[in-house]
Amino acid sequence: MPLKSPEEYVESIKREVNLYMFGEKISEFWKHPNFKIIEPSMNTVSKIYELAQMDEYKHLMTATSHLTGETINRFTLIHQSVEDLINKVKMQRLVGQQTACCFQRCVGFDTANALWSVTWEMDRKYGTNYHKRFKNYWIEVQRGDLMVAGSMTDTKGDRGRRPNNQTDPDQYLHIVDEDDNGIIVRGAKIHQTGFLNSHRAIIMPTLRLRPGEEEYAVSFGVNTNEKGITMIYGRQSCDTRKMEEGKLDIGNYKYGGQEIFVIFDDVFVPHDQIFMKGEIDFSGELVNRFAGFHRQSYGGCKVGVGDVLIGAASLLSQYQGVDGASHIRDKIVEMIHLNETLFCCGIACSAQGFQREAGNYEMDMLLANICKQNVTRFPYEIGRLAEDVAGGIICTMPSQADFDSEEIGPLLKKYLTTCDGVSVKSRYKLLRFIENLSMGVASLSYKTESLHGAGSPQAQRIMISRQGNLEEKINLVKKILDIK
Repeated sequence: MPLKSPEEYVESIKREVNLYMFGEKISEFWKHPNFKIIEPSMNTVSKIYELAQMDEYKHLMTATSHLTGETINRFTLIHQSVEDLINKVKMQRLVGQQTACCFQRCVGFDTANALWSVTWEMDRKYGTNYHKRFKNYWIEVQRGDLMVAGSMTDTKGDRGRRPNNQTDPDQYLHIVDEDDNGIIVRGAKIHQTGFLNSHRAIIMPTLRLRPGEEEYAVSFGVNTNEKGITMIYGRQSCDTRKMEEGKLDIGNYKYGGQEIFVIFDDVFVPHDQIFMKGEIDFSGELVNRFAGFHRQSYGGCKVGVGDVLIGAASLLSQYQGVDGASHIRDKIVEMIHLNETLFCCGIACSAQGFQREAGNYEMDMLLANICKQNVTRFPYEIGRLAEDVAGGIICTMPSQADFDSEEIGPLLKKYLTTCDGVSVKSRYKLLRFIENLSMGVASLSYKTESLHGAGSPQAQRIMISRQGNLEEKINLVKKILDIK
């Protein structure tokens, strides 16, 4: 059965890479002191592998491959039914609940499902063999239970110029050479979630391309430690707290996310790993379908993290003796209402899914964009309400070193005491946890990623405008009022 254990995953990802962190080159990152910053993100991915081994979660975490008939991790599944689409969102909520952060495996998952139908349609139109290549590539992923990153966002240079009009053509990843064996690409991809923790990556264009921009219409698979790939680890708020003694000031000290700046410096890609090469008319479809799948994902993952934040705020209200106050109860109810509304959108766009001619199932594009548009707003309000319940102390607390100090520690414990029977340390943990989710490292994956991940708010509004079918709505009025 092609399911890795958490331990097997950790060992499999220990490979030499060209990584830079805080200005220092690191090849064996798992041996470096800065691994304390990286380790929580690896723990998060490991949790996915762990949950897939647990009987109570196998119905969500695993599925049967339509390619091999084998049991696989659901994060490598090509959706074969509406039920698969719904279970995807439920799985993502579960993993969010278990980790309270971005778990990094969704982007590659959504990329694969978008590529499945797009490669099939390119082959039908042009007689290419992209679909067969991708199918063989993805069977390897399923059988190896590999983590695959999805890489879309280019650096973009001057946003007022098209890719082929940039002063520096490398601002968008593109093909710079080709021979009988494959292509050579150059450029960069940014905001690369979990790239260091992934075995492979699939690269996509970042926008709909036009005639004259064929060199930028490229999609391919690549090993994340391929020659010519350089990674720079993304800096996050409060990240160096993980280097300090003790864990209390970290907040979520077990789990975390990871973002990488990835540079492709003349990277060779063999033909059998190329899934698009110059087909500009399909570049926009790949971008749109990936975005749809990924916007669906946010109706699960951010909801799971929201569940944990709501739980933290509710427990803290008990610890601080205000859980009986009507305005506190009302704030908790509002947090639940907003969070479940996001989940409703994720389930709705899945339940309204349909089958593509390629055989795979796709969510409802309009509802997926509605889902993500709400995600750009509601987590900010949920976070604000959590901060309101917690009080200003979440951003004024002394450090753990002071808390543990023989001289000042007893006084801090005295004045941080609230209700009888409530551990001061437990309250401290909760306050730091809420700080972490609303202002610290985890806020990247909960708030900022909610805003910009899978496209910033305007991207969804454009798609809502295209998918909203205004003409049909106008005709409804005309019919009722007998307007011809």
